[in-house]
Amino acid sequence: MARKPSSERAVPRHVAIIMDGNGRWASGRLLGRVRGHVAGIEAVRKVVRAAKNSGVRYLTLFTFSSENWKRPRAEVEALMGLMETQILKEAETLRKEGVRIRLIGALEDLPATVREAVQKAAEITKECETMDLILAISYGGRREILDAARKIAALGLKPEEITEESFSQNLYAPDVPDPDLIIRTSGERRLSNFLLWQAAYSEFYVTEVLWPDFDGGEFEKALEDYASRERRFGKTSEQLAGA
Repeated sequence: MARKPSSERAVPRHVAIIMDGNGRWASGRLLGRVRGHVAGIEAVRKVVRAAKNSGVRYLTLFTFSSENWKRPRAEVEALMGLMETQILKEAETLRKEGVRIRLIGALEDLPATVREAVQKAAEITKECETMDLILAISYGGRREILDAARKIAALGLKPEEITEESFSQNLYAPDVPDPDLIIRTSGERRLSNFLLWQAAYSEFYVTEVLWPDFDGGEFEKALEDYASRERRFGKTSEQLAGA
């Protein structure tokens, strides 16, 4: 079957990616795990470019989870070092391409120099409007929900005043629409505490490809798969046709 031109197909407004498989990619090549994370940075560059060129408006990357702090200290320190040096190198390029960096997660848990670097990168790109690149750093979905509940409690809202809309307005990025498509690499089939509230109606795409091997072509496959689906949101086909 011939592929639809990109202008004729449904393009997800918001794509979120669980980037998994860096360690396995490195182990399969008899390399240290850090080498896998370095290779994963190149995959990020390719996917950001592909997302922007495809017309995706929001791209969220699960950059460092709250559970990742439990990894061996040497690996965590290496990851923090890569984040600190690479994000500032990429920020100017992203600014020229119209990509705004945004941050969600418990940034206060980051080492001071890393926190300063990611915040500076966000500042450099804050005026960009072509695409938002949302980096989930030290992020956990359960913590985000807890933080939203605490904000609501601090506001003193009555129980009957708490709605899905008011709850959503207290999440980390309340202006960002829920992800239409969530991609996970390396064949794992779980959310891993990622965007738990926002993923209620997201489409899922799982690939066996390890993250360092995931490129623009693989991203295109995910978009093609998404475009072939009928999103019902609990409705029947007949109800959708009559909407």
